[in-house]
Amino acid sequence: MTSRLPKLVAFDLDYTLWDLWIDTHVDPPLRRVGNAVNEVRDRHDQRISFYRNVPEILHRLKEAGVTIAACSRTSAPDLARRALNLLLVPPPAGHKDQSPTPAVTFFDQMEIYPGSKIRHFKELHKKTGLPYSEMLFFDDEHRNKEVESLGVTFCLVPSGVDDRSFERGLDEWRKRHPVEVAEDASAGDTQ
Repeated sequence: MTSRLPKLVAFDLDYTLWDLWIDTHVDPPLRRVGNAVNEVRDRHDQRISFYRNVPEILHRLKEAGVTIAACSRTSAPDLARRALNLLLVPPPAGHKDQSPTPAVTFFDQMEIYPGSKIRHFKELHKKTGLPYSEMLFFDDEHRNKEVESLGVTFCLVPSGVDDRSFERGLDEWRKRHPVEVAEDASAGDTQ
């Protein structure tokens, strides 16, 4: 049996999925140069791309059927959405014959607007109906740990998301919610 995953995994954007603040380091318009994978440029040729492990993490979550959310308090929500629309995520490892996928298609929910992350998660809860205990949130800012008051598991990633920090977040969530969801082997036995 594989270890269970939360039903929803949310990510901040700035310095969590990419290495800049979209509202201060980037000047529109944004563009993708040709079919560049995991790279978008701004007016001054500033590069926007996901951290190295992010594409595989997104593929893993999507394949597992986990709801993926973007939760950002940026003051440039339209620019953040534009970047997600333009960024192409490479195909998963071992599937290089597949086409890259627009990053935005990985995100089932997007709460991208200024304000407290508490508000973002209340909206996620309202829209998805998922309990807060089934939510895991990755963010580079300690102040956003406030979401734990709702029951969300928070994982601080001061250097952005990578495989190690992602697994650390999953481990913490599993520690807090140790109940395995497994089908009872006899449940399908009607004899």
